[in-house]
Amino acid sequence: MGKRGLRPVDLAREHGLSTQAVRNYEDEGILPPAERTAHGYRIYTRLHAQALRTFIALIPGHGHQQAAQILRELNDGDLDAALTLIDDTHGQLRQDRTTLAAVEAALVDLTSTDPPSDLPSGPTHGPEGTDSFIGPLARQLSVRPATLRAWERVGLVRPSRDRATGYRTYTASDVRDAHLVRQLRRGGYPLEHIAPLLEQVRNAGGVEALEVALHDWHKRLTRRRLALLTSAAELSAYVELAGPFPGSPPERAPDEEPNT
Repeated sequence: MGKRGLRPVDLAREHGLSTQAVRNYEDEGILPPAERTAHGYRIYTRLHAQALRTFIALIPGHGHQQAAQILRELNDGDLDAALTLIDDTHGQLRQDRTTLAAVEAALVDLTSTDPPSDLPSGPTHGPEGTDSFIGPLARQLSVRPATLRAWERVGLVRPSRDRATGYRTYTASDVRDAHLVRQLRRGGYPLEHIAPLLEQVRNAGGVEALEVALHDWHKRLTRRRLALLTSAAELSAYVELAGPFPGSPPERAPDEEPNT
């Protein structure tokens, strides 16, 4: 492009974006500020092109909001904050994998009358020693009572009412269903997708529908893990172009050997 650098359209074409989208990304801090010509036109460089490639690459693994914040931190010169955000995503992915394993373990208990074995212990039962009330169950699942009521409204859990007090009571199978809902919600499944799964399991006495959902969850996690791997290369290239950052190790001369 010669001395005049790159135009917004040059960056936009590479990713099938509009030129306005590229300008918006600069305004949002995702791209570093561009120099302007005497007539006010933006002049982009290799740095801006790599910033946009990095942002696009980060989205599948980190999500749009997190990817944007990572670029903002880098463009503000805060490498440590950017790396912390990346660590957060990897930690969340690890937690998602653990959650998936917990759902698969809970699947074994699905046809049992006992609640899943990995539920925390605690004083959850009612006066009869058989049913759970909404407050203790909510604490057990780390959700709010309002969340359990929302699940009830869409048929995900079906508590009875205590005749003496009118309070909701949850049987062992209700607790089991609530546990599965919590785990599937944690995996990113919307309520309208969870309800048919539980209904099929209840009506058919089988777990095929849930097994399909878990298989899909596995595939989505794998895609995300690969996306993080792919984006790391683009991110590294951008850090090299945008650096050096405060706290980064000094560059070695080409013929300099590392200390041993």
